[in-house]
Amino acid sequence: MIDCTIDDHIALVTLNRAPVNAFTAEGLLQFKQLILELNMNRAVHAIVITGKGEKFFSAGADLSTFAEGDKAMARFMAQRFGEAFEVLQEARPVVIAAINGYAMGGGLECALACDVRIAEQHAVMALPEPAVGLLPAGCGTQTLPWLVGEGWAKRMILTGERVDADTALRIGLVEEVVGKGEALEAAQLMAQRVSTLSPAAVASCKGLIHSARQGVPRRAALSLERERFVDLFDGEDQREGVAAFLEKRRPVWASR
Repeated sequence: MIDCTIDDHIALVTLNRAPVNAFTAEGLLQFKQLILELNMNRAVHAIVITGKGEKFFSAGADLSTFAEGDKAMARFMAQRFGEAFEVLQEARPVVIAAINGYAMGGGLECALACDVRIAEQHAVMALPEPAVGLLPAGCGTQTLPWLVGEGWAKRMILTGERVDADTALRIGLVEEVVGKGEALEAAQLMAQRVSTLSPAAVASCKGLIHSARQGVPRRAALSLERERFVDLFDGEDQREGVAAFLEKRRPVWASR
């Protein structure tokens, strides 16, 4: 279900389960384990996630899993979704979603857990779980309001509204909209820019940005920001970065 290739510090993860790239319990476990492995691989600086085919990024959960109303299965799947996307959200590399089509339910939650989202013009996004008597259990009720505000989060979840790519860009759900078939290339270009930066500095920045989401008081967060700035002087990247800038050359990062 999950394909992965690594090239030049960039991991390409493809959701590949025809026809709609839906998640199963086994697929979620595979996804979680893959992200953990990529997180440990210091040669990986960026992860690009996309869906196989031209129509679906991912349609989310395989609803046949819930057809019998098994409460134990519901608890099991909620845990699998939550764990997979929490690991994705906290991963060290920069994670970019190339949304190449429908991103529905757990599929959109996967994209929400990424750092940046690039959508193709024909993409459609929604969290339609209440339409089948359920709710988003892959961090969606917590992550979506942070990105788009409470009003739009309620509009999407509580009214079942589907959002097209242009609307998603306007409300901050995605950061870029490109033509059909162009999301993967745009995401890879962005990932290449990431790979030119100091991995140590990027990881520190990502953690600090997330501290705002996690409710760290502003004064404490600002103090931590200054500490992390000084911490970077313990490594070689700071010296190499400044030297490369002054010498007008590309830096060679020690933390690769």
